[in-house]
Amino acid sequence: MHPLLLIVTGSPSAAVVRRHGDFVDWFLRGTGLPVESVQVVRVEAGEALPSPSGISGALITGSTSMVTDHEPWAERTADWLRHAIPTGLPVLGICFGHQLLAEALGGRVGPNPRGREIGTVRVRLLPQVSGDPLLGGLPHELAVQATHLQSVLELPPGALRLAESDMDPNHAFRVADAVWGLQFHPEIGAAAMRAYIEEKREVLVREGRDPDGLLAEVVDSPWGTTILERFAALCAGALARSRQ
Repeated sequence: MHPLLLIVTGSPSAAVVRRHGDFVDWFLRGTGLPVESVQVVRVEAGEALPSPSGISGALITGSTSMVTDHEPWAERTADWLRHAIPTGLPVLGICFGHQLLAEALGGRVGPNPRGREIGTVRVRLLPQVSGDPLLGGLPHELAVQATHLQSVLELPPGALRLAESDMDPNHAFRVADAVWGLQFHPEIGAAAMRAYIEEKREVLVREGRDPDGLLAEVVDSPWGTTILERFAALCAGALARSRQ
């Protein structure tokens, strides 16, 4: 079986990693895949991306970097996406990955004019999500985790907007049949989300936010695992169809 490619674009802080694990741990747990079924490429460390023909799909993580910084490793990853997507490869971008995917395909990314979105947020699925292989059939409103300063300000040409929140109208989109961007974090659980908020406590206070109120609103959600398991199954199904 071809592995699922996990494109790692950063990592949580050392304190979060010590207590809660890193992105690789979270995505392995969320997808339910064994470690031998996943190929990890740390692009921010300069590792090279493989040929799309040797993988079943690609999942792009979040990052502390900003897409608008146009770092060389991010530009190389965007170029890889532009070449991989026309092959029909399933792709799922998360947070930074969502933004990088949008910009690579002709969208626009920048500071969220509504400010920082952090904590457990309510994301509303739009009517056009009906029949979507990844998000279709889920409740109209999902409690999910989010933490970001930048957003997709303009979707790529031809993209279908799938979800919104009070802070971000472009929380999810799809391009073609099997390429998705999600601004929220399906891989992050409540404990890790609380750790993110605690790390940002002083910054949040300076921004006029209430860290204790945000902490009190954090809840676990089953929907992140559901979405990641669906994506893993879609990748396996796409690979099987390509071999028929």
